[in-house]
Amino acid sequence: MPELPEVETIKTAISESVGNGRIKKVNIRNRKFKEPIPLDFENVVSGAKIISFKRIAKYIVIELDNGNSIIWHLGMSGRIKILDSMPEELEKHDHIIIELDNKTLIYNDARRFGLITHCKTKDLKSHKLLSKIGLDPFDENLTAEYLYKNLKTKKNPIKTALLDQTIINGIGNIYASEILFLAGISPLRLSNAITKKESQKIIEATIEVLKKAIKAGGSTLKDYRKPDGGIGYFQNSHCVYNKTGQKCCNCTCDTSKTGGIKKITQAGRSTFYCPVKQN
Repeated sequence: MPELPEVETIKTAISESVGNGRIKKVNIRNRKFKEPIPLDFENVVSGAKIISFKRIAKYIVIELDNGNSIIWHLGMSGRIKILDSMPEELEKHDHIIIELDNKTLIYNDARRFGLITHCKTKDLKSHKLLSKIGLDPFDENLTAEYLYKNLKTKKNPIKTALLDQTIINGIGNIYASEILFLAGISPLRLSNAITKKESQKIIEATIEVLKKAIKAGGSTLKDYRKPDGGIGYFQNSHCVYNKTGQKCCNCTCDTSKTGGIKKITQAGRSTFYCPVKQN
């Protein structure tokens, strides 16, 4: 599933390409997604001009000049394609076509775990998809005190807590492992045992990892592709994720003795970490 860096990359690409274009026509070829597309979606957004694009957690939000906003989530394998005009032939899983006066957006999603819906812009914060999300990693209100207080109430491992979108939004499995490695904190540590000083380390590591990942266009491991079809490159900079048995970044250990990077399962998700550098 695309995480914050991938969603930010896609959002930026669409924004730079489409700008303040006007939606001329919407063609929905399949409404059966994780949540069915509203029957009035076409009527609500057609004819509206785009005011702005923003990312809220792992959602792309497109504000329109008619008082409504589009909320878009890419699910596990969803991909947005940007074309100059309608193609002569559509691909098998091209489910949503949005024709604008300057570009055409096509949403392709083989698994259909994504979603697209609309909402009154004034009601975005209270929408069921967005009302319970935590602070954005780049929000100035994300302080050591905030994180420390939220972790104090959790008895689960810190890696699992980082995936809790009600505390910090946008962090997924890949980046949680990378963040904890950079912070030097074991994913096995209980959340309520994390100190305020360590909370600050986690915040600093979060910002550093996510900024680098955004600059690299995200991580392409399986399905993720940018709107131009290109891949992200941050996977080439992963220090621990998906590197079982290998050396971590700047490793000075004898991996024949340490066994290298470890892989465990936490809350049904794979976790990668260095048992030497992470305590």
